[in-house]
Amino acid sequence: MTSKKLAFFGYGLLLLALIVAPFFGAYPVFVMKLMCFALFASAFNLLLGYTGLLSFGHAAFLGGAAYMAGHAIKVWSFTPELGIILGTLGGAVLGLVAGWLAIRRQGIYFSMITLALAQMLFFVALQAPFTGGEDGLQGVPRGKLFGLIDLSSDLTMYYVALVICVLGFLVIVRTVHSPFGQVLKAIKENEPRAISLGYDVNRFKLLVFVLSAALTGLAGSLKTLVLGFATLSDVHWTSSGHVVLMTLMGGMGTLSGPIVGSAIVVALENKIGDLGSWLAKLTGFEWFSTLGESVTIVTGFIFVVCVLAFRRGVMGELIAWLARRRGSGKML
Repeated sequence: MTSKKLAFFGYGLLLLALIVAPFFGAYPVFVMKLMCFALFASAFNLLLGYTGLLSFGHAAFLGGAAYMAGHAIKVWSFTPELGIILGTLGGAVLGLVAGWLAIRRQGIYFSMITLALAQMLFFVALQAPFTGGEDGLQGVPRGKLFGLIDLSSDLTMYYVALVICVLGFLVIVRTVHSPFGQVLKAIKENEPRAISLGYDVNRFKLLVFVLSAALTGLAGSLKTLVLGFATLSDVHWTSSGHVVLMTLMGGMGTLSGPIVGSAIVVALENKIGDLGSWLAKLTGFEWFSTLGESVTIVTGFIFVVCVLAFRRGVMGELIAWLARRRGSGKML
C-alpha cells in the first residue's frame, strides 16, 4: 500500500469514527472542543511546521476571534454563520497587522514580537467593557444556522462543527500541496536560496501568517459557538503554549500530527482525573486520585518523554518508521 493510499484510508477511518462517535457514547461537546483545537493546531502547524515561523502569539487570533464572534452573535444578533465569518475575518485582520510587524525580524525576535502583540490584546480583553473582563463573554446563543437549522441541539451542532472543521482542514491540505505550499517549504529549508530564486519571501510569510490567523480565528469562533462563552484563557499566552505543545507532540510538518497532538493534550486535560481514579482503584495507591490536580505535571512529563524518545513527534516517528519498512521491502 502506498503512502498516499494509507493516508487516505487513515483520514477516511478518522472521519467515519467522528461521524458515528455520538452514537457510541462520545460526549458531543467534548469532541467538538477537541475538533476546534485540532483545527487550531493544524493552522499553527501551517506556520511552524511548513514555513519555519514560531509564533508565540496565536492565542491573540483564537481569543480575539472568539470575542468578536461571541459579541456579534449575542449583542448584535448576528446569525451563527455571520458570527463565524466575522470572527474568521477578524482573525485574518489581526494576523495581517501582527504579521506585517513581526516578519520584519527573524528567529527569536519574530517570536517575541508575536508574544508582545498577543499580550497587548490580552490586556485589551481584560479591560474592555464588551468582553466581560475577568468573567468573560457569557451566554452566547447558538441560534439558527441560515435561519433554518436550530443549533441548540448538541447533536445538530456536532455535525455542523464537523463539517466546518473538515472544510478548514481541506483548505490546509490544499495549501500544503499547492505551488504556494512548496514555496513555503523552500523558505523553511533554505530562505537565502528561495530569495536567490526570485521569490518575495516576506510576501509569502505574510500571506501564510494571515491564512494561519484566519483559520485560527475560525477555530476560535466555532469554539465560542459550541461552548457558549469566550474567556480570558482563550487569549492568554498559555493558549499559545498549548498549541506549540500540541504541534510538537503530534509531529510538526505533518498533516496528521497536530490532530493527534491536540487529541492527546485535550484528552489529558479533561480525562486525567478519571484515569487517576481508575488507577487508584486498580493499584490501591491513593496518590493516583490526585492526578486531576496535576494536569500540567503529567502533560509536561509526557512532553519530555516525546522530546527524548520521539524527536519527530508521535506521527512523525510513525511516518518515518513506515518509510523505513517500505524501503526495506517489508511493507506492500
